[in-house]
Amino acid sequence: MNVALFASGTGSNVKNIIDYFKKNKKINIVLVVSNNSSAGALVHAKDNDIDQLVINKSTLNESLKVIDLLHARDIKLVVLAGFLLKFPEKIIKNYKGDIINLHPSLLPKFGGKGMYGKNVHEAVLSSKESKTGITIHYVNEYYDQGAIIDQFEVQLSNKDTIESVVSKIKELELLHFPGTIEKLLKK
Repeated sequence: MNVALFASGTGSNVKNIIDYFKKNKKINIVLVVSNNSSAGALVHAKDNDIDQLVINKSTLNESLKVIDLLHARDIKLVVLAGFLLKFPEKIIKNYKGDIINLHPSLLPKFGGKGMYGKNVHEAVLSSKESKTGITIHYVNEYYDQGAIIDQFEVQLSNKDTIESVVSKIKELELLHFPGTIEKLLKK
């Protein structure tokens, strides 16, 4: 089964997913797409001989090009691994139930437009939450409102900082994101 990863930044999740599936004979990471030509995610793809593609917002919104690209590579699952652009409805409808995202909070809390990266962690800390975590969910036409696949949580204390929360979330992502993808593809 072929998987495409979409990412905008450093690509820590992309690297982790690529490494996790390197020796898997049934699940193949065949494409990494980014809207940022200097994204670390593209370097991880290149280092592993995986096709890379840089797209801009207008190309993404011209959904038929992206849909054709995904179909040409026989993509079974699209994984948003730190992709910061909103996915167009046409692609979502074409890949209904086959696009997933990782969000760095326990949805439905702290989701929605503008809620990514440190913005999420600042909101969590400001709200004096006792726990936070990650949510892996299906993508629908609304930010962070698709059906939840799984959630993993971590406790917080009044000593936590943005940096410590980032570290805790990264640890959860590394531990759980690839395995959740594998479970989905084995269904």
